[in-house]
Amino acid sequence: MTHNMPDRTTKLSRRSFLAVTCVAVAGCQEANHSHRNAGRPSGATPDTALDDTDEIIDIHQHTNYSGRSDEQLLAHQKNMGVGYSILLPAGHPVERPATHMGKSNGLAAQCGPNETCYRIAREHPDHFGFFANEVPDAESATAEIEKYLKLGAMGIGEMKFNVDVESPAMERIYSLAQEYAVPVLQHFQYGMYNHGFDRFWRILARFPKVNFIGHAQTMWANIDSAADPKVLYPKTKVISGGLTDRYLRDYPNFYADISAGSGLGALLRDEEFARGFLLVHQDKIMFGSDCNDRIGKAPVCQGALTIVAIKRLALSLEIREKIFWGNAGKLFCPADWRSVIHGVEK
Repeated sequence: MTHNMPDRTTKLSRRSFLAVTCVAVAGCQEANHSHRNAGRPSGATPDTALDDTDEIIDIHQHTNYSGRSDEQLLAHQKNMGVGYSILLPAGHPVERPATHMGKSNGLAAQCGPNETCYRIAREHPDHFGFFANEVPDAESATAEIEKYLKLGAMGIGEMKFNVDVESPAMERIYSLAQEYAVPVLQHFQYGMYNHGFDRFWRILARFPKVNFIGHAQTMWANIDSAADPKVLYPKTKVISGGLTDRYLRDYPNFYADISAGSGLGALLRDEEFARGFLLVHQDKIMFGSDCNDRIGKAPVCQGALTIVAIKRLALSLEIREKIFWGNAGKLFCPADWRSVIHGVEK
């Protein structure tokens, strides 16, 4: 299977593209500090008032999501109040076991492949970055992903495929992530995608240099130690000590993407627990929207509702800022890339 390289007038190296990206992310962070400190006397402690002026990094959006156009995507993110978004591509359409023989192509949501995300990120580098992806059991998977990593992809995913987390196909993906020092974002859904969440600790231990970002129903249902794997959207009160809590606590390379209905549901099902969960894991949780509406505003937009929930449930301004942009900034723009921004090659 071959795919044409997207048209482009200039070729950015991975280092150059990520340098541009980090400037955009740093700008988002600096704008946040500027607005929240405006008018505050020197030396004053930031208050915890919940205002509507947060700068937000959205680590989970898609092109062509349920048929949404590029113009609608740009307007949606602006309406939601997001300053910088990471676009997660689908693999190319194939009939393979990993796509349920084609039934789950496009991440089962008509999402666009690599070239669509790359194009928007090139056209709007101050507002969009992108990941790389491909169907893991396709013959060209690693070559396709590597092509876009070289073009500046910030990570690999969304890995939403009918595979076992310990399968040879996925281990090749993890090894590539390790080689390029990029994170992997995975959709965990019992009976459908990334089977073996209960065994994922083996991967975390085997690839300690790879940062994994967990997402979706099984990830968020397992904040509860009494989780039933077949119940994907639980509504009951949470019993602490679930598998997700333990992964976040015990493995420095495991992070949480609080996007989609599963993430919002985890916040709302037991708000007292959610406040404590955000407090304990404040350095590991990142905001993502993963919503396919055209509006970008509550009550229609699930991503906007997640923003509202985080503002209400985070116990301090510091926690809120970490979830909205601080943790993503650290994960995607580590110290060595900051040196590139200032012109110092390492």
